[in-house]
Amino acid sequence: MGLDTYASNTSEEIALSPEQEQAFKEAEIELCGGIYSGAPGSFRGKMYEILIPEVTGESLYQDWIPPATVKKIYEDLKEFDYEEAQDLVLGRYKSGDEFMNLLRFFRICVEHDLGLINWW
Repeated sequence: MGLDTYASNTSEEIALSPEQEQAFKEAEIELCGGIYSGAPGSFRGKMYEILIPEVTGESLYQDWIPPATVKKIYEDLKEFDYEEAQDLVLGRYKSGDEFMNLLRFFRICVEHDLGLINWW
C-alpha cells in the first residue's frame, strides 16, 4: 500500500501559505517522492514507515497527524542515535543525508506549526 505525506495547516485539505512553501523550497530537502508527492512540503511516506515508528512510536498511516504529534516525531528523530543505528537508516535509504533531510522536513513543520495529511 502506498502512502503520500503532505505538510498542511489543516486536516481538511493540503494547505500551505506562500511563506511555508518557500521555507520548504529554500531548505532543498531531498526525500523520496511518490506518484503525487515529492514537491516541497511532501514525500512518499511509505519509504519512511519503518524508521518513523521504530524511532518515535508513531505511524504515518493516519489521515491527519496534528502539529503536537509532528513536534513529538521531530524531537524523537533529533534524539535518535544515528551513528548507533545506521543499519536502520542506511539499510533502507539511499544515504545518511536522507535521514538529515527527513529531520529538516520535520523541523520546518514544527517551526510553522504544521500537521501532516496522509493519503494512501
